[in-house]
Amino acid sequence: MTKGIFVHRTDSIYDDSPAERYQFPRQYLSRVSACIGDWIIYYEPSKIHDTRGYFAVAKVADVVPDPTAKDMYLALIEQGTYLDFPNPVPFNGPLGWVERGVLNDQGKISGRDQSAVRPLSIEDFNRIIDLGLAEDDIFLPRIDKTSHSMLSEEHAPFQFEIDRDRVADLGSRLVRDRLFRRRVVEAYNARCAVTGLKLINGGGRAEVEAAHIRPVDRGGPDIVTNGIALSGTVHWMFDRGLIGLKDDLEILVSRQANDPASICSLINKNGFASPPQRALERPHPAFLAWHREHCFKY
Repeated sequence: MTKGIFVHRTDSIYDDSPAERYQFPRQYLSRVSACIGDWIIYYEPSKIHDTRGYFAVAKVADVVPDPTAKDMYLALIEQGTYLDFPNPVPFNGPLGWVERGVLNDQGKISGRDQSAVRPLSIEDFNRIIDLGLAEDDIFLPRIDKTSHSMLSEEHAPFQFEIDRDRVADLGSRLVRDRLFRRRVVEAYNARCAVTGLKLINGGGRAEVEAAHIRPVDRGGPDIVTNGIALSGTVHWMFDRGLIGLKDDLEILVSRQANDPASICSLINKNGFASPPQRALERPHPAFLAWHREHCFKY
């Protein structure tokens, strides 16, 4: 098994869905196959406007021929392993080159950075994970002092320790929930998408919650397009199907609600959920459709 870098563009010509599959041509088959059972990091090239750099991590479950395209293959992503970085990592940032495997003996770019699929050393993997998943207390959920102390000891913010195994952190539900919350809260500028409220407590922490549109225990990934920022009451109603969203983010209110008029008085006056700041972070229609089909009470 080998860790690797998979290059992905938001405007890709390939049939990619980073949380589910990565399409690639035959020339990369041996490199991608070496990553089966191991973790890879997604990278968006610097040529892309407003590039995210290294932006996510996932685990490769298998590689299969693409049944829809000749000489093309699919790297299948293990369900529940994809995770967006709350801190996109630049190729060359304040600490210099983070993926040092692309440098030659003189410390210069060797040309290996042009490969769409390339192996990644454990040192480079850990370095990128440390930077991409570094936490900020402002975005942690509300918890009491005792649980905060226990959490800090068991899952302290990532440190630059090359010999520590990051894989355990990547699989921790506690860690993943915190990082997902931060990613979603930042995307929506700490504002509830349905009510428009932006509440900050006395400690400077946002009160808004990060809701999975398709829950994790029902196959939903920890990806920002499967998330939406909601206040606590709205989150409760969303999970119980009293509120839903059309693909264009028009807000649906269930006829089965005890008091639909009261719910309508809470939502944005234009009847639509406020989208995130960046279009690529907008709720994906597939997740919204799943919620309407499996959760929303018509």
